[in-house]
Amino acid sequence: MTFSIIIKISLNSCHNPDMKKIIRVIFHDAGGGHRNAAIALQAIIEQKQLPWQVELVQFQELTDQLDVLRKLTGIRIQEQYNILLRKGWTLGSAQLLRVLQATIRLFHKPLVKLLEEYWRAQPADLLVSVIPHFNRQICQSWNKVYAGRPFVTLITDLADFPPHFWIEPLPKQYLIVGTERAVQQARALGRDEKHIFRTSGMILRPEFYDHVSLDPLVVREELGLRPDLLTGIVSFGGYGSEMMYDITERLDTAALPLQLVLNCGRNEKLAEKLKVAKWRMPVKIVGYTSELYKFMRASHFFIGKPGPGSITEAMVCGLPVLVACNAWTLPQERYNAQWVVDKRVGVVLKSFRDVVNGVQQIIEATKLEKLKSNVAQIQCRAIFEIPDIFANLMQHAPFETIDDRHMAPDFASQISHPLLAAR
Repeated sequence: MTFSIIIKISLNSCHNPDMKKIIRVIFHDAGGGHRNAAIALQAIIEQKQLPWQVELVQFQELTDQLDVLRKLTGIRIQEQYNILLRKGWTLGSAQLLRVLQATIRLFHKPLVKLLEEYWRAQPADLLVSVIPHFNRQICQSWNKVYAGRPFVTLITDLADFPPHFWIEPLPKQYLIVGTERAVQQARALGRDEKHIFRTSGMILRPEFYDHVSLDPLVVREELGLRPDLLTGIVSFGGYGSEMMYDITERLDTAALPLQLVLNCGRNEKLAEKLKVAKWRMPVKIVGYTSELYKFMRASHFFIGKPGPGSITEAMVCGLPVLVACNAWTLPQERYNAQWVVDKRVGVVLKSFRDVVNGVQQIIEATKLEKLKSNVAQIQCRAIFEIPDIFANLMQHAPFETIDDRHMAPDFASQISHPLLAAR
């Protein structure tokens, strides 16, 4: 376990053992990784029975009244993003990203004011953001209401995509990062060592670690697949991608000794399209599932976009990856493809039109064993390391617990939080 700062403390040490400290985690549903990170934090804290109460805050719902794109189109920002992913309309996404950031800056003051009002009504001991773009507004509003209480940005990408993506030039923003590249970026933007916490990788939901003993042969048989056949899992995140049909068609035509698990996520239209097609190779079509770990454990390798969550899931499940990186790749995910090359844990294509060649490279016996050996060297244990970081920050924050004295008088009488009601 590697941290920029290592401080040994007791997770059970609290100034007031009779009152749980409150942690608020801000997420949104643009892609599935941010919600997964928030749920992972809540789950591990419950599993460890830590004296903390974790509350999840859906940022889009909180700020709907300021969603200018929704006013113009009737569609939320996060849903517009997910439509782009499902349709594969990601060419030019870097330019669209800068337009979004300019819009956020335009609404900076009203957004900060809205968030200030929310923090006063919903206090916490620690605020955690697992979303990009809005950390300047979140940090400034939080520190106006609760100066001294820590605000942490948990970066769910392998690296930042500056400027104003994850890391802001704000001295009070703590950062939790999973790669040395992200550490270097934070230093370049002026973060000192006490504001950077380096974990061993990306955060992942605990169930991916809870089922390491699953027998792949047994799982493949349970799924109706051939237990003795090389198996690839094709996944493009929680909302799938139309690209999956083309990938399946190319591999089916090539008649490789192969079977596929096709994870369509919430893309029901894609799942139905795949189901009605006539495939020569064995396929298992999966919709939205809470048991993705099972399908990954049944596989030998992963095919999909270079998303940080997907790559981390593959590493934990021991799977080499086959990804593509080109002008259509989301800008914040392009470094991930370079990481795959640097760590020698997979194959990176310029286009999935060359997927047959890519799969042939991976499944060649000696190459597959070497890739698996490299994957086994990757440690992604962030989910078990982050609670120590939270404990450290709350232990050393200049306050003891939430009480009415820390709130603005006009909001104190309106709060019905259970911890306050019990006082």
